[in-house]
Amino acid sequence: MFHWLRDHRRDELRNRPFPPEWEELLRTNVSHYCMLYDAERTELRALMQVFIEEKQWEGCGGLELNDEIIVTIAAQACILLLGLPHNYYRNVESILVYPSAVIPPPHTPGVFEQVNAPLDGPVPLVGQAFSTGPVILVWDSVLHGARHPQLGHNVVYHEFAHKLDMLDGAADGTPPLAAEQLAEWVAVCSREFLRLRNLAEKGQKTFLDSYGTKNEAEFFAVATEEFFDRPLALQEHAPDLYQLLSTYYRQEPAERVHFTCPVQS
Repeated sequence: MFHWLRDHRRDELRNRPFPPEWEELLRTNVSHYCMLYDAERTELRALMQVFIEEKQWEGCGGLELNDEIIVTIAAQACILLLGLPHNYYRNVESILVYPSAVIPPPHTPGVFEQVNAPLDGPVPLVGQAFSTGPVILVWDSVLHGARHPQLGHNVVYHEFAHKLDMLDGAADGTPPLAAEQLAEWVAVCSREFLRLRNLAEKGQKTFLDSYGTKNEAEFFAVATEEFFDRPLALQEHAPDLYQLLSTYYRQEPAERVHFTCPVQS
């Protein structure tokens, strides 16, 4: 009964008229919205209506949430879902949004913790995803990435890729896959992860953000950013990785990079 009521509610939300002011926000703030096919834009709007309604949104650090913030974040999170079988990010209950970079408190060693090296100072955060907790985003970084995909940095894609990765209970760079996909995923991602790490260690220019060398989970998140933001570059530098992500996300961003939104009458 619960699932029937939930699905019925979702159908109602998907079929609601999409607010015209939200449409204008998408065209202004989310460059990728204008790169989608018509059918994809229709589905994105439907996904967003459910996503916005079902998630808990909270402004932090003095930020007052408004439609612009919520719509801009929701659109980018839902772009990742366009081709995937999904349950509207069932592992995301709340989204916390700060106005600018967050400085976490310094780590204090526990009583029984051995410290064998100097502790790193706190690093400003622009986003964070927890396996059993919220997604944290920084609004100025969200907006900058949404409007400038050519830069290849999108905190929403990055953190929500982590949440896709975590759907099987582990943040290991391998989201839930069909059995026949797993061997190729491991082979391609392992090879490209090691190639990226080798280039970074030599101080050479890397085709992906070197933050992806931190671990396999960060590699998947960084690769997702590149796949959607700069698909042609990813095709050129790592064609197997592009094809792997295209098969997983069931999208071809390289085919739509030159699309623009039709002029509204």
